[in-house]
Amino acid sequence: MSVDELKTIVAEPWDDWGLIDSGDGRKWERYGPVTVVRPEPQAMWAPSLTDWSPDATFVPGSDEEGGGRWVQHRPVPRDWPLSRGNVRFLGSLTPFRHLAFFPDMAPQWDWMCSRALDAEVMNLFGYTGVGTLLLSEAGARMVHVDASKKSVEGGRANAALSGLAERPIRWIVDDAAKFTAREVRRGRRYDGILLDPPKFGRGPEGEIWRLEEHLGPLLSDCCKLLDSNSRFLVLTVYAVRMSALAIGELLCQATAHLGGTVECGEMAVREETRGLLLPTAIFARWSRD
Repeated sequence: MSVDELKTIVAEPWDDWGLIDSGDGRKWERYGPVTVVRPEPQAMWAPSLTDWSPDATFVPGSDEEGGGRWVQHRPVPRDWPLSRGNVRFLGSLTPFRHLAFFPDMAPQWDWMCSRALDAEVMNLFGYTGVGTLLLSEAGARMVHVDASKKSVEGGRANAALSGLAERPIRWIVDDAAKFTAREVRRGRRYDGILLDPPKFGRGPEGEIWRLEEHLGPLLSDCCKLLDSNSRFLVLTVYAVRMSALAIGELLCQATAHLGGTVECGEMAVREETRGLLLPTAIFARWSRD
């Protein structure tokens, strides 16, 4: 099994999110009633509108570690409700420049939800749980893992907001690699896995995560939790100089014993003003079909 072509998966606008305009290294988005401008190096073209008027703008820091701050042009709530379908969750201006969820994941969520009925699914680096809740609503029994206690608490709050607090979801604060290795030793299996790792991170006990060093071993362990009856594995990668073909081949090798199909490529969002595509990430995913 090998990958010899790339696919583009596009997030289309919906009621509570959209990319209004982009260009000159920035993007202007709407998150429910709030609009924001953030840096976007991929937006190398000229914007189509000249009258950008966001509620807040993220100003990046000058140090190598990133950082930065939000400048509010009009008052923005600490958090505010958003939704996708029947799932509700809170948006907020986080210190990490994003808005507490990643809208370009929407087509990946939809693809997994179509395979999630009565499935055991693990969401690693699950963050505030939007994907977990969508999969749960689609009928999956979920294991949500994130090293950040605050993120997991945010996921629980989103579950309550969505009326899904009683759904079969295990909320776990743990290092993703350590938890997955323990699941392998326990002989556990899953029907599906969502793997959305950061470029760099720290576990709850100070464990260091570096994508280039640790992705291969973690992916190998994840695939040990899949078997001939499993349905999917989705891997998304942001903000790194890495090729979709590279992670596609990595996933091909890791799932060689399972058969099925691997596809890889770019994730993008569609701009509302002109319809052009703004690339955001790369992905590789395996499925039984």
